[in-house]
Amino acid sequence: MADRSLRADDQEEAVRRYADMVYRLAFARMGNTSDAEDVFQEVYLRYLTSAPDFASEEHRKAWLLKVTVNCAKKLHTAPWRRRTEPLDETVAAPSREDTDLWEQLRRLPERYRTVLHLYYYEGLSTRETAALLGCRDATVRSQLTRARQKLRELMKEE
Repeated sequence: MADRSLRADDQEEAVRRYADMVYRLAFARMGNTSDAEDVFQEVYLRYLTSAPDFASEEHRKAWLLKVTVNCAKKLHTAPWRRRTEPLDETVAAPSREDTDLWEQLRRLPERYRTVLHLYYYEGLSTRETAALLGCRDATVRSQLTRARQKLRELMKEE
């Protein structure tokens, strides 16, 4: 019984520690709050029900990031999504710079948004990002380069 309560405390701590990271990645992948919340719930449901053992905190973090990417991919490719139209969302008064940047980021393809988010917001290296996304390190570097170029072009248009 003590082992079970220790595990529950560990799980609660992990949710508190990584909740923002999981939500930000889900939002970057999905592009709206409702889908990001769905992904967030699915990730933590899997975490709490499977109760995996981790070798380290880095292993736990990598597992949560990988499951977030996979859940977002699964939701993004769901058949019902092909028959829906996204709604414009209202966000609580961000700064003008944040709004402009977010609008430009939303115009980028999902693969570019994802690598930018993992690299700049989560601080992952290109090698870690490649492992997480299941691609080569060179692919991530080229996607980052293309994403930066595309974002620069979009910002110049504004």
